[in-house]
Amino acid sequence: MNESLQSDYATAGFGRTLTFGATPALLIIDFVEAYVAADSPLCAGVESAREATVRLLQAARAARLPVIHTCVEYEPGGRNGGVFFRKIPALRCFERGRHPEWCGFARGLEPVAGETTIVKQYASAFFGTSLASLLTSIQVDTVIMAGVSTSGCVRATAVDCCQQGFVPVVVRDAVGDRAAAPHEASLFDLQAKYAEVISLAAAVDYIGALSSPKT
Repeated sequence: MNESLQSDYATAGFGRTLTFGATPALLIIDFVEAYVAADSPLCAGVESAREATVRLLQAARAARLPVIHTCVEYEPGGRNGGVFFRKIPALRCFERGRHPEWCGFARGLEPVAGETTIVKQYASAFFGTSLASLLTSIQVDTVIMAGVSTSGCVRATAVDCCQQGFVPVVVRDAVGDRAAAPHEASLFDLQAKYAEVISLAAAVDYIGALSSPKT
């Protein structure tokens, strides 16, 4: 984004900085093989985002943060996916039993014991799921986000996160999309209106500070 556009948004009052909370969780959105497998219709060329997400996950586990994974699954025929399923034919790869090789979590991002997996049918991880009640029950105030795709499920989840009263923190290096333009536009708009968009290094520092001894 050019400087004049950034200046225009800032002058209009967009982009105020949100304060991170003391009790974050890591939310990894839909990072499954369908987005990295070359033969999948959803393959998005997001290997660098996968690698960054692995590093983020390692930091979260070391700090004992709550970790939540999401994935998409539809009943055969996709009726429980409604208009969203009809709009995007590629979502058929998530019909139960159709392509199990694409539905597993991407390499290095497999959930382990004690981590929650939420199955969803729509873009936002909050829509029609127990995510908001789960975060509330474990007293989370900030949600660190990684996953795919930036302009789709990540953006929808970040907007809903803000609307649910949690601080959304989107890790720029750990989210990906099939094209640079929607990826960058979504990150710009999220930072301007709904979330904090930060680097992987900043996210790891934030997580590390939570587990560091206080002096």
